[in-house]
Amino acid sequence: MIRFTNCLSSFRRDHSGATLIEYAMIVAMITIAVVAGVTSLGGKAAGHYETLDEKWDDATSGGGG
Repeated sequence: MIRFTNCLSSFRRDHSGATLIEYAMIVAMITIAVVAGVTSLGGKAAGHYETLDEKWDDATSGGGG
């Protein structure tokens, strides 16, 4: 019984698992923010490229030669 109590008390003092969980949560939050930002900017960039493509097609096919 004393060994179990010592083991339990040592487990309570060990905070390395809590630190690992904290770092994992920070990484998860950063990942979510990056994915949200890239998704948002990617959609806007795609719209700009489509507009540019349409203008390019109009310029190259409509008045040349």
